[in-house]
Parts: sequence; C-alpha cells; structure tokens
Amino acid sequence: MFVIIVGGGKVGAHLARLLSRGGKRVLLVEERRELCAELSGGLEGVQVLQGSGCDPRLLELAGVREADAVAAVTGTDEVNLVVAGLAHAEFRVRRVIARVNDPKHLWLFTPKLGVDVALNQADILAHLIAEEMSLGEMITLLKLRKGEYSLVEEKVHPRSGAVGRSIAELTLPAESVIAAVIRGGRLIVPRGNLVFEPGDEVLALAHAREIPKLSALWRAPQAG
Repeated sequence: MFVIIVGGGKVGAHLARLLSRGGKRVLLVEERRELCAELSGGLEGVQVLQGSGCDPRLLELAGVREADAVAAVTGTDEVNLVVAGLAHAEFRVRRVIARVNDPKHLWLFTPKLGVDVALNQADILAHLIAEEMSLGEMITLLKLRKGEYSLVEEKVHPRSGAVGRSIAELTLPAESVIAAVIRGGRLIVPRGNLVFEPGDEVLALAHAREIPKLSALWRAPQAG
C-alpha cells in the first residue's frame, strides 16, 4: 500500500512513522526546507519530498496517481482542503483523509469537496476525555445509515442491574446487539454466558429508538 502524507508536523511525522512500521510505503510532503532535513534523518523508511502539497505538479512528482491514499494533515484547514480536492478530483485517489484543525470548518470537509474521512482533532479529543468520564453514560462512537443506527459504548455502573448477570439473562431491545465487551483493556467476544462486571465497557449496535432502553441496562437504578 502506497500512502502520501501532506504535512510534516507532529501529526504527519507520527502518522508516517506508524504507517512505515506497519509495512506501508510512505511518502511525506513538507514545505519547510529545514524541517524536511530533520524528517529525512528521523523517519526511517519514509521518503520525504520538499514542496507544497497544493502544487499539482509536485503531487504528480510524488506519484499521486499510484497512491492508494492521501492524508492531508497540515496545520491549515485551507491547505488540507486544497490537497484533498486535488487528490480526489484531479488524480482520482481512492481514499482521501483530511485533518480539521478548527471545528467550525468541519462542514466544509465533505465528499463533495474531495474528503472521504475528516478527522476533527478537537472532537476526537473531546470524545476520548468524555469516554474516561463516562461511567454510566452512553457515548455514540459511530452513526450508520444517516443516523438510523449507531455504534455506542457505555460502562457498566457498579449498581447496574446487569452486574452479575449474563447476556442470556438480559432482555435486549429488539433492534440491538452487543458487539464486544472490553474488560481491563482486553476485548471479549460476547457469548450468552458472559457475566457482566462493574466497569465493563459494552460496545453495542442499536437502532436510534432503542438506545435509551439499551442504556438503561447498564446504568444505576434511579432513586425515588
């Protein structure tokens, strides 16, 4: 797999290192000459090309027509959008990923403008923080079919009625299924005899109308 990354800052360099270690062929485009020298010496197995990712001639030189994916991860949203648009419309790259620095610009990062996947850093960080604070509160990880279905996660509250009971003993909402349980950092494939413990992270797929019923299974009973 051949990946072109535009932007050699901390995000781009880290991504290049991860992909290269994973066996991917990686080319990193960075405009700042002094940073390119540093990246060339510090990123083993990654080709570094100095220039602007907004320049179609440079992208052509980088081999963008053969690329399986392009990731635009500079610190400037306008640049990332231009790179994504070129990669998608001009060079027909199959997968285009773009970093969103300012959440207010997220509405621009759409497939119509060449972005297959928009990574909103602020939103991702907020979700991670919320996840760590989410005992007894459900978090939506992914929406499917225009929001009709969602992949959700919730930690089992110590006082939940599910504690000490198996999956087979619970009455799940009709249009829902438990996809996985994470316990102590270990992913467990759910079987009917799996007994829930306090703090288990339950991942489930459910229809939007069933989410409140599903969430009620893992929460503490309301007083009163």
